[in-house]
Amino acid sequence: MNSNVGNAQVYEAGDQRNAKQSEIETPDRYNEGQVHAHNNMDSKDERSIKNRLAAAETADDSQQDSRETQLHKKDPTLPAKDHGNEPSRGAKIDAQIQEEEEEILKKKGASLPGQKW
Repeated sequence: MNSNVGNAQVYEAGDQRNAKQSEIETPDRYNEGQVHAHNNMDSKDERSIKNRLAAAETADDSQQDSRETQLHKKDPTLPAKDHGNEPSRGAKIDAQIQEEEEEILKKKGASLPGQKW
């Protein structure tokens, strides 16, 4: 050491040395790569646009409607009837609106030239 200021112990690095890597005990790694631990559609994720689009396509395919949801789209009163209940007022109104819209679409379809029904 070139300095003569202070106590010599100040300049010794006895307790400041790093331990050897072979002496350090490495803890067991936590369960890595668990299924469904990552949201593929996360907007803050650093993924390429191509990977995001691919994840969006698979997400659309995997979100298929249940049987009850499919039936509800055809007839709004059907789920309640399946469970032995009277359909709600809103379901009855939805069914009525759906019937009216189907009639309107049939009339429009019949009036279009080139369409055969």
